[in-house]
Amino acid sequence: MYNYLKIEQDGAIATLTISAPKTLNALNSAILGEIGQAIDALPAGTRVLIITGDGEKSFVAGADISEMAHLDEGEGFAFGKRGADVFRKIETLPIPVIAAVNGFALGGGCEIAMACDIRICSSNARFGQPEVGLGIIPGFSGTVRLARLVGMGMAKQLIFTGKNIKADEALRIGLVNAVYEPGELMPAAKQLAEAISANAPVAVAYAKQCINDGYDLPTAEAIAYENRLFGRCFATEDQKAGMAAFLSKGKAQFQGK
Repeated sequence: MYNYLKIEQDGAIATLTISAPKTLNALNSAILGEIGQAIDALPAGTRVLIITGDGEKSFVAGADISEMAHLDEGEGFAFGKRGADVFRKIETLPIPVIAAVNGFALGGGCEIAMACDIRICSSNARFGQPEVGLGIIPGFSGTVRLARLVGMGMAKQLIFTGKNIKADEALRIGLVNAVYEPGELMPAAKQLAEAISANAPVAVAYAKQCINDGYDLPTAEAIAYENRLFGRCFATEDQKAGMAAFLSKGKAQFQGK
């Protein structure tokens, strides 16, 4: 079905692996298209998505420079918008998305990781936005998300210098949540996904919505937005099941309703 992706479904957890080993999983138009299709085709009942790269050397080494090298202004705009639209689709999925970053996450690789809700990485991971060394800027929303994740000053330093940083520095500045040895990365990602998927799916979706949408709202509006979604939780079967299980000292079986 896909030429550049591997999709694995394990119960409520889906794993999307970008697989273009000859180019270190670099993103071209075809791969971006397939990622968008795969996001749209996630089976009902999926509660968590893990995104990773094929092999231990590279998560996503960047965007495909051989495709970008000959673009004119209009084509460059269209290519950037294609990537930005796909990454926005990841960001706004109602389920949590975990980036399991193995190896290089440069340019578009760093940007797709930043579109995910949670980032964990292997100890050999390398992050960076090296675009200015190629005469361009980050084009898949990197200037937006990096500043929001690590602060404006650090984002400017990383983007203006184009320098890569190691996993421990990415952890220090808050770009990733945790660092693991390469062989421990995917088990850790799946363990995290299982912990999330055990909770009420509607509540998790509402929590993601509150954090994402409320981030840019004035405080009073963000609180009011949270209040509305908090109230909606009480119209769900999951809320009834969760609280009944708590009171009876049992374990809730959430249905996502």
